Order: sequence, then structure tokens, then C-alpha cells
Amino acid sequence: MNIAVYPGSFDPITNGHLNIIERASTIFDEVVVGILVNPDKKGLFSIEERVELIKRVTSHIPNVRVESFSGLLVDFMKNNNIKVIVKGLRAVSDFEYEFQMSLMNKKLSQDIETLFMMTSAEYSFLSSSSVKQVAAFGGCIKGLVPDEIIQDIMSKFCD
Repeated sequence: MNIAVYPGSFDPITNGHLNIIERASTIFDEVVVGILVNPDKKGLFSIEERVELIKRVTSHIPNVRVESFSGLLVDFMKNNNIKVIVKGLRAVSDFEYEFQMSLMNKKLSQDIETLFMMTSAEYSFLSSSSVKQVAAFGGCIKGLVPDEIIQDIMSKFCD
């Protein structure tokens, strides 16, 4: 079985993330969305909430599995028999960082490959950070994130 992991924090998942997941699901038998648990960062959403949100917005894609993990990505991959990392790129600036990460992962595990996918042009400006900033100031996030999670995001900023 040809399995890939699409790792990230997804805090929150954006339409750009979803675009990469949907496209990767047409290439691989299974795509595992791997949500990194970073104990040093306090996210907008808990890990459990992120898993639930991503499961909700990917429920229409039968070959997508959502899991959280902590520690090294290469260890998660070994434990799940995954050989390919999918990384989305928005711009050249993303490539430099992601290229360094791919080299580090290759150093840690020789049998791992990284596949870079360019995001669709309509999402090239989009990041979880920008979504949070717009939402924090009461701006409209429609079209930036899947419709079914807009209320979940906005409720984080309402008292």
C-alpha cells in the first residue's frame, strides 16, 4: 500500500491545507494527516479539537486518516509504515525551510522521501496564522477555511 503523511499543526486547517489533502488523496492509496503535538506551543485549538475538525472536513475523502503524534515525524512514519511526506508550498520562501526539513528527515531515515506540492494559486497567500488574525479582529474568514468549521473558529474569539 502506498501511504503518505501530510504533517502539520493545522491550527486551524485552512482551505489551502484541504486542497493539498484532496490532491494527495488522488495520488496515494492512503493519506495520513499527521497533527504534530508541540508541548511548547499553546494552540488556538487543542490536539483533540484539531483531530475532530480535520476529520469533519475530510469525511468526504475515504482514503484519509487523521492522527496526532508527538516526537519525530520519522518515528511516526516508521511506526505506521509510511515512506512519503507530502508538503505543501505556497511560495519560494516556504521551499527553503521545507527543503532543509526534508534533508534532515532524509538524514534521520534514508528510506523516506518528501514530495512537494504547490498549493493552488487561489490559496498561495493563506496561512493558519493569517486566519487567526482575521478572526481575532472579527473579519470574514469565509473562503479561507472550510465552511463547516467557521463557527468553531469564530467562537474561540467571542466572550
